[in-house]
Amino acid sequence: MSFYIGREASKLWKRLCAETATEINLLVENWKYILGGLIFQYIHGLAARGVHYLHRPGPTLQDVGFYLLPELGQDKGYISETVFTFIFVSFVSWTFHPFIFKSKKIYTVLIWCRVLAFLVACQILRIITFYSTQLPGPNYHCRDKYSFSMQGSKLARLPRPDSALEVLLINFPRGVLYGCGDLIFSSHMIFSLVFVRTYQKYGTRRFVKQFAWLTVVIQSLLIVASRKHYSVDVVVAWYTVNLVVFFIDKTLPELPDRSAAALSLPLTKDSKTKEENHKLLNGNSGDPADWRPRIQVNGKIMEDGNTVHVEAVMNGGGV
Repeated sequence: MSFYIGREASKLWKRLCAETATEINLLVENWKYILGGLIFQYIHGLAARGVHYLHRPGPTLQDVGFYLLPELGQDKGYISETVFTFIFVSFVSWTFHPFIFKSKKIYTVLIWCRVLAFLVACQILRIITFYSTQLPGPNYHCRDKYSFSMQGSKLARLPRPDSALEVLLINFPRGVLYGCGDLIFSSHMIFSLVFVRTYQKYGTRRFVKQFAWLTVVIQSLLIVASRKHYSVDVVVAWYTVNLVVFFIDKTLPELPDRSAAALSLPLTKDSKTKEENHKLLNGNSGDPADWRPRIQVNGKIMEDGNTVHVEAVMNGGGV
């Protein structure tokens, strides 16, 4: 038993090292896209913080979702956040599975380049939308004294900042969790739909795909029931994100499919290293003989450069 565990641990370590080397090579070529996408996440948070200074609380608007879905209450707002955290952590974990599992279809760096492109495009549209029209926030900390309590919420209206640094720091993480005014369309739905659509295309488990879509539907209902967004914020997110991902996905180059055994690593230059990494990453034999082209004749496979005897039947007679 100890011998088996040691052997499997050795294989896992070699696979991890080979995968790390491959992903580092990919990161060297694509670091600008990753860095740009991460920087824009801060810009998006900064824009959401900025619109909070413009937010003016008022009576909650009439909403069909508020009539149809019972209000969970301020003490149960964590439920929708828990579902979102589950989706987020599950997707991030899946993108790093090539480092551990033998069977894999994606490269971690390349999949995140694609995901960040989707997120940035959707977030640009979101920023334009919520700065165009500021709606009174339905969340409890965004309500005034007439719709929430006699005192109202102190977070509903932010005072003018004392310095630019106060705005740039965005009061993380409290400023992100207790923002107001950035409503149309839901940021939680952007992340969830982008993640689920990405797994729909590149994932391999049918059950997981179905479960993921069901989870996003449940999250949509919980967001409205928690009064964190109006129904329009969720509805607009559903068709906007799907359309954005659909059109951008068509313009981006397709990712190499690692599930095809014939594919070699995209960035490895040395042929020997290529064969060794191919063996470690995809579980194929490292013997160069397995890479020689083969020709099929009358149902028999013959290797190029080898001498074989081929029996053919012509006109019903043997030759």
